[in-house]
Amino acid sequence: MGNCCAAPADPERKKKARRKKKEKRPNPFSIDYNRGPGPVLVVLRKPTGRDIGSRYELGQVLGRGEFGVTYLCTDKATGEHLACKSISKKKLRTAVDIEDVRREVEIMRHLPAHPNIVKLKDTYEDDGAVHLVMELCEGGELFDRIVARGHYTERAAAAVTRTIIEVIQVCHKHGVMHRDLKPENFLFGNKKENAPLKAIDFGLSVFFRPGDCFTEIVGSPYYMAPEVLKRNYGPEVDVWSAGVILYILLCGVPPFWAESEQGVAQAILRSVIDFKREPWPKVSDSAKDLVRHMLDPDPKQRFTAQQVIDHSWLQNATKAPNVNLGETVRARLQQFSVMNKFKKKALRVVAEYLSVEEVADIKDMFEKMDINKNGKITFEELKFGLRKLGHQIPDADVQILMEAADVDGTGTLDYGEFVAVSIHLRKIGNDEHLHKAFSYFDQNKSGYIEIEELRDSLVDDLGTNHEEVINAIIHDVDTDKDGRISYEEFTAMMKAGTDWRKASRQYSRERFSSLSSKLLKDGSLQL
Repeated sequence: MGNCCAAPADPERKKKARRKKKEKRPNPFSIDYNRGPGPVLVVLRKPTGRDIGSRYELGQVLGRGEFGVTYLCTDKATGEHLACKSISKKKLRTAVDIEDVRREVEIMRHLPAHPNIVKLKDTYEDDGAVHLVMELCEGGELFDRIVARGHYTERAAAAVTRTIIEVIQVCHKHGVMHRDLKPENFLFGNKKENAPLKAIDFGLSVFFRPGDCFTEIVGSPYYMAPEVLKRNYGPEVDVWSAGVILYILLCGVPPFWAESEQGVAQAILRSVIDFKREPWPKVSDSAKDLVRHMLDPDPKQRFTAQQVIDHSWLQNATKAPNVNLGETVRARLQQFSVMNKFKKKALRVVAEYLSVEEVADIKDMFEKMDINKNGKITFEELKFGLRKLGHQIPDADVQILMEAADVDGTGTLDYGEFVAVSIHLRKIGNDEHLHKAFSYFDQNKSGYIEIEELRDSLVDDLGTNHEEVINAIIHDVDTDKDGRISYEEFTAMMKAGTDWRKASRQYSRERFSSLSSKLLKDGSLQL
């Protein structure tokens, strides 16, 4: 006899139970799991409010970063234009990400008002994002002005260096180590030549007390002090980074440069500063002396921020030479002018594969500069257009750029030539673009660009010395000397040259951190 109290079998219930068993359980340590239903994740401790729209109106996108978007922001009450950095909570995947945002806000609130530190006005947090409302800096990056100019005179470099060192001094005085000083993290308040320079990014900054030792590898490789790679550092690293910026201001390239991550790390550790190549013979001994003291590999011997400010070169900044530092710098920074014809042609091919979004602002700029609306830009139109866009470039430099971009030698730039030079200067392009460009030259689809294919593709761009040009290209690009160009050699050519600028924006600190661990392990880094 059966159990009279047993419930009848429910086949649907059994199915549900089996389904539930099969469902993959979420990781209980992930942020998403702990959020649960509704807005559980709270990032800021004391935000100004929850609804940013109650006071501010968000407008056009000014920039995009790893975690969020920066918008033009207008105060509804006063009409004041500001910037709003909106950080998506979906991008904050780990507790470390959350702590970084929280600490950035706390540091900006902690630092005193200073004319060269961007001011945080308000903070808002809603279910989807954290919004940081800051003063708007419309003058562009210090990085971009260095690239546009190619160099700074000693007097201008001294003024920029003093500003950076004063920011470091304020930070250190208030127990803050910046840890990511580089030209990209300084913006000009407006487009005027004498605009104030402001530090804008404290995302990697930390609080410190005297004697604290830090081990985390953060920052951008070209600006890292040797003790960061050795995982044993303090606030002295900020002066090192400022020393690297000063070196770049004076000559246009970093002091410790290599084509590979390992090469960069080893150059930093060797800490050998080159003062022989142009324009260093023209630079004052006083400027070189300050660079040496700021780039002393021993943090105990390295100048403090106060010692930098007290140095004679900065004390006499208004008397520093205000002369052009030489043709070599201009040539180095306008590398498009010495780029081989093969690479220029490849850039034009890449241009054909750019998306509408990638090419939209380039097309808009071309149309604005093409005053006569004839599809060609003359020297005068280029000069006027660059100045209208806020680029105060000397006529001689505009002429170099013009001649470099004018591949067909007509004395004007057509749209293709303009896009090609724009791609070079902005480093637009990805592996898909490069694969398509390589295929254009690899006519027989052998996987290699052979000499005949190279000659055929460049027939319209070669002058009377075409064999000499072809031989020079093969000599430079064909690194394994098998008489043809592989895809790897092609991409190496396309990415070579001014890649230190691209790398300074894009290098992954995780990759560099793992590299330093490897070098420590195999003994390449000597502690």
